[in-house]
Amino acid sequence: MESHSAVVFADSKPHYQLLDGLRGVAALLVLWYHVNEGFGFAGYVNGVSDGSVVQFNHGYLAVDFFFILSGFVIGYAYDDRWQRGFTKREFFRRRLIRLHPMVVMGAVIGLATFLLQGSVRWDGTSVPLSLSMLALLCTLFMIPAAPGSSYDVRGNAEMFSLNGPAWSLFFEYIGNILYALFIHKLSTKVLAVLTAVLGLLLAWFTMSDATGTGSFGVGWTLDGLNFWGGMLRMMFPYTAGMLLSRVFRPVKTRGAFWLCSLVMLLLFAVPYINGNEPFCRNGLFEAACIILVFPAIVWIGASGTTTDRRSTRICRFLGDISFPLYIIHYPFMYLFYAWMIRHEVYTFSACPWLSVVVMAGNIALAYLLFRFFDLPVRKWLNRKTTTK
Repeated sequence: MESHSAVVFADSKPHYQLLDGLRGVAALLVLWYHVNEGFGFAGYVNGVSDGSVVQFNHGYLAVDFFFILSGFVIGYAYDDRWQRGFTKREFFRRRLIRLHPMVVMGAVIGLATFLLQGSVRWDGTSVPLSLSMLALLCTLFMIPAAPGSSYDVRGNAEMFSLNGPAWSLFFEYIGNILYALFIHKLSTKVLAVLTAVLGLLLAWFTMSDATGTGSFGVGWTLDGLNFWGGMLRMMFPYTAGMLLSRVFRPVKTRGAFWLCSLVMLLLFAVPYINGNEPFCRNGLFEAACIILVFPAIVWIGASGTTTDRRSTRICRFLGDISFPLYIIHYPFMYLFYAWMIRHEVYTFSACPWLSVVVMAGNIALAYLLFRFFDLPVRKWLNRKTTTK
């Protein structure tokens, strides 16, 4: 039975079903990370600790996993087409149709939640509707906000303050452009050298703690080294994924989906690792995850297959909701965090029911948007823009 996504683009190659499922698992872990991020921050500020919930302290590394998956899937889907007359225009058309409808929806939801929150920055100052609309316009066209700019409407120095995670799509688009312009032309040997150099730069960046944050959670702002950190954060996994797609040979692994999911869960749950001498130990851990473990997970996941109707449906569902869930959930986190501050709720145990409601609501909305917005809009755009 064909997946919904495959129906939209009938000429696409078959999906790696387990990779679709793993993308969904990573999106769920990001959701859990962001729901509990507020508790972690509030608890730290107010000196309240809560051991009643598993904190995915490294949940932001899911973005790096997404980039590796994107590189692998794009290399697999398009590398062999360029010699058959495939054009840059067609590539960009396909990528925009695949990604931008949900980028637009995420921006609209971001505006709605910001207005519902009262149109105020975190410092309490009111934001005129005109600036909110300017922020919407810039998000729709992926124009990032500089820290302190008028359309940084939340005042957090985010590139896209109506929908923070849109920063990764900004870099994804840059990666798409670089792939179409020159990366697809590289031989496998040259691509391997480029990937190795980028890997060494990534290891240096994280282990030297170049940003002074003790983590690789960079790219979401244009402040300091964040832009170049974001570029590096996209470029290594992106090229690594493309390299994997070229040299990939399946290895038989029993229970590949569950094994890979468990490894990701355990890695994300590792506590922050203290220590900066002679190098940042947390940076070493994150570099090892991105450079070694995530490519291995993609390799094993691509080697596996679903074995029955139930596992196929699970992976299909997770793959279907993965991108919508990632790109629409964070505006609701803004509301959730504001509610926590207003009601002085600092621990998960103080309102576990609300956390469950927030997560379940986001998952349900992501699926509804996939079925009744993303899928039909992409199908319509594909029909309208395909050259006869």
